[in-house]
Amino acid sequence: MEKTTNTYFEDIGRRKTAVARVRLYPGKTSNTINDQTPKDYFKMDKLVDDAYAPFKTVDFKDKVGISVHVKGGGINAQSEAIRHGISRVLVKINPEFKSQLKTAGFLTRDSRMVERKKPGLKKARRAPQWQKR
Repeated sequence: MEKTTNTYFEDIGRRKTAVARVRLYPGKTSNTINDQTPKDYFKMDKLVDDAYAPFKTVDFKDKVGISVHVKGGGINAQSEAIRHGISRVLVKINPEFKSQLKTAGFLTRDSRMVERKKPGLKKARRAPQWQKR
């Protein structure tokens, strides 16, 4: 699952049903998410900033190329899964980053999931409309 070689550092980030496999290549400069540029993939600057927030948190100046394959969930969950994966890879590169990323909440896997639908209800908790007559 967690593979570290001489050519790249890899880890997985998760949020809801989104799973992101993140690879950091030291010395390269290209950034891709599912073989697209981050701006083309997310189309909203806020989501791109959220995904790459760990670099600003630890003030990471090295040149690295990032390759991300993400699937499942919506675009917001995918952005947060990428953020989780990047944080975990940065800790592999330099363990001193762990305290800063932990304080920012980027290393904690957000375990909130959609509650399942129950029988006899319209949604997870929404009961059918009650009718007096």
